[in-house]
Amino acid sequence: MTSQPSRTAEIRALARSDIGAAQTRLAALLGELFGLSVESLKINLDQYSLNSLNGFFSANGEDYFFKFHQEEGEEAMRGEYYRADILARAGLPVDQPIHMSTLPGEQVLVYRRRSDPRFSDLLYGLDDSRDVSAIKRALAAEAELNDQLLDVAKASLHPITPEQSRAEPIHRLFHERLIDPASGTFPGGRYRRFYVGKRFAFPDGVSLDWKDLSTAQPVINGIAHQRSLEDMFTLAHARYAPSALADAGGIVAHGDAHNANVWYERGEDKDKLAFFDPAFAGNDVPSLLAEVKSTFHNIFAHPLWLYSADLAKDRFTASVRLEGGQLLIDTDWQPSPVRKQLLAIKAEHFWKPWIAHLAKSGLLPDDWEDVIRIGLFLSPTLVMNLNAGEGADLHNPVSSAIGLGVALSVGSRPINGEDILSTFFSTISPD
Repeated sequence: MTSQPSRTAEIRALARSDIGAAQTRLAALLGELFGLSVESLKINLDQYSLNSLNGFFSANGEDYFFKFHQEEGEEAMRGEYYRADILARAGLPVDQPIHMSTLPGEQVLVYRRRSDPRFSDLLYGLDDSRDVSAIKRALAAEAELNDQLLDVAKASLHPITPEQSRAEPIHRLFHERLIDPASGTFPGGRYRRFYVGKRFAFPDGVSLDWKDLSTAQPVINGIAHQRSLEDMFTLAHARYAPSALADAGGIVAHGDAHNANVWYERGEDKDKLAFFDPAFAGNDVPSLLAEVKSTFHNIFAHPLWLYSADLAKDRFTASVRLEGGQLLIDTDWQPSPVRKQLLAIKAEHFWKPWIAHLAKSGLLPDDWEDVIRIGLFLSPTLVMNLNAGEGADLHNPVSSAIGLGVALSVGSRPINGEDILSTFFSTISPD
């Protein structure tokens, strides 16, 4: 295992300031890793590539697509990387790379270039579409994929030990972003860097300190929720400890199957979906964790607010205030009609039968809803900085308010009233 600084991390950082220099360095790296004479390399300026880079190049008369995912401190991490063969052997539709580097800090996948769009790009166009036929075909493809996911999950479910759980790379998307990667200190990682001790900016000039913001009870669009921001992160640190997630068994899963990692393959009679970029795939993925990230990112991040914050601020409105120990967030954002249909499909074709199967198998923990909600909460808050104030990255006051409101509303049950997530959990509950 290399102990050198991550070259992919350096290239990803350079791409933010000098795309030309980043392309030159990446072309050299790909040539070195795979013995290719790389030409015409272009990095995509991609709204979905929050922790990765992708793009195209030519070599030896062939056209290729590349992608790499990069985590902070991954050059010092242990474990296997990019195990597409696991998914293929299990029967899941997955695009196999032509070239692959699994060296920590130099993990890159190279595929034959395809004409298929990513499912994320197709759905982005359907959020405001009235093309009933296109929506129907997309939803049918989603339903078929979830049927396949369910079949593989049922066939591969098995008890796992805490050690087996800890070995799975999927924890890098969740628990390892809560702690310092070297010492394991909490709070640490992205959680500390993005939020702890920072000052937040919201619409109409409202500015709040983390100390006040994090401990207030959230009231989202008039509905009070159980847990504050600090409560959610503290619970996540304990319950999402890798060893703690072994209690629901393990399955074969992609683990990071948001739709920017899914090809949309058009056919004559029907369309199909296929995975790529299996950076966090595994044989022993904790069973309640496997589809959490895709559930959030493919549905609750849309339309616009997570990936297109600049557009969101012009389309939506939001207000935030502290009052009597409560954090009141009101917005006019809601998932688009097509995303609500995707949620219904995810519930009926995966989560409802999956929760029932875990219960029947004696592997459903009593706090299963909390486990799923924690993952839904962590998916947006740790994938990028939602703070538009001190240390701001890509978010603005409106998108920050929307994002924190969505994260808090999915993270814990309402105390009063019903929302889209409480309805979802009622639908999938085995009781």
